[in-house]
Amino acid sequence: MQQSQSILRPSTPSLETRHRPSGLNSRFNGSQLAFADYVARSRDMLNKAHSALDAANLEKIVDGNAPFELKPPAGFPSGRNKIYRRGVLLTHGLSDSPYFMRHLAAFFQQNGFRVMAILLPGHGTQPGDLLEIKWQEWAKAVAYGTGRLADEADEIYLAGYSAGGALSVYQSLRDQRVRGLFLFSPAFRVSPRAAYANLHKLYSWLIPPAKWVDIKPDSDIYKYESFPKNAAAQMYALDKELDARLHAHELSIPVFAAASEDDVTVKSSATIEFIARARNPSSKLVLYTTNPEKHFPGVPAEKLELVNSVVPGQNIISSAHTSIVLPGSDAHYGVSGEYSNCVHYYPDEMEKYSACLARPGQMPQGEITGGNLKAGILRRLMYNPDFAALEVSMRQFIDKL
Repeated sequence: MQQSQSILRPSTPSLETRHRPSGLNSRFNGSQLAFADYVARSRDMLNKAHSALDAANLEKIVDGNAPFELKPPAGFPSGRNKIYRRGVLLTHGLSDSPYFMRHLAAFFQQNGFRVMAILLPGHGTQPGDLLEIKWQEWAKAVAYGTGRLADEADEIYLAGYSAGGALSVYQSLRDQRVRGLFLFSPAFRVSPRAAYANLHKLYSWLIPPAKWVDIKPDSDIYKYESFPKNAAAQMYALDKELDARLHAHELSIPVFAAASEDDVTVKSSATIEFIARARNPSSKLVLYTTNPEKHFPGVPAEKLELVNSVVPGQNIISSAHTSIVLPGSDAHYGVSGEYSNCVHYYPDEMEKYSACLARPGQMPQGEITGGNLKAGILRRLMYNPDFAALEVSMRQFIDKL
């Protein structure tokens, strides 16, 4: 024990129950279920997982983390062979939850889509459930959702945020039913250090915190703040497999993508390269940038829409990986939301962490780049001030399908 403590930084937080697997959520086991039954089983699992952790907010937590479905309003044309003409499967990001897809779901519903949103295995319960997860379990969930959607809709589309974007592309390359993609901050390329993330297994039996990239308070009810190294390793493995498949098979379906050039979670350059290679003439990238006059020689002008991510009136100094899919009106992450993303200061700069939490409306907001962090105490941006314009761009894309 003395040896373990001498190796760790003095500020390393201790592990708690949430940093162990719950035993409820490390595999995808719903392949034979109707979607409504899958939703019900998932909600039962979430109730069980959270009833002992946060009984006071149980209903809210379950509602935000559970998979869900929406049907289009009356007046839209029905399908020729199925009940609905179009359907879209929504897949959230790594360490996130279906809550992040709620506003996109409402948009697609309003535009006539049958909507299904899944919960990736290892998510929605506690961070420890990502310790032993394999990316193939995530892929099974996406394949399941695609199949259930195909039972009801003629045209199948996939929409994914971050890791959900990579998983959506992966599914489209092995499923000819997929007619198009909507990708938001897609995780096509992560830090190459993730390739070695699971080397911790050589010594983490002795030093359990070594299994973790970050050990955080996990105060957000819709997203893990603690992050295990295995999750990074699985994301790297997924991207490696996806890259190999993209080199072997051209993607001809239309793709709509939105990303932040300042993204520090994934490499936005990979998204730009992806759109540059996209064969379908309808494909488009909305890129949030602090330099809207910048030129991207490899991307045809008709495929690229540059949006100035600096909004002085809202104290926004850049966009962020986390800020694409949620509007400013969101009750949890928005302008007046109940959550402030300040965990980049925890635990090494507790004074700044406390100040960021105490005065969120006064903090500059943006991506947690080195340059932005030098500007003063920074709150990571969690909403898109141009979400309404993003919806217009998506609607124009849909009109061309």
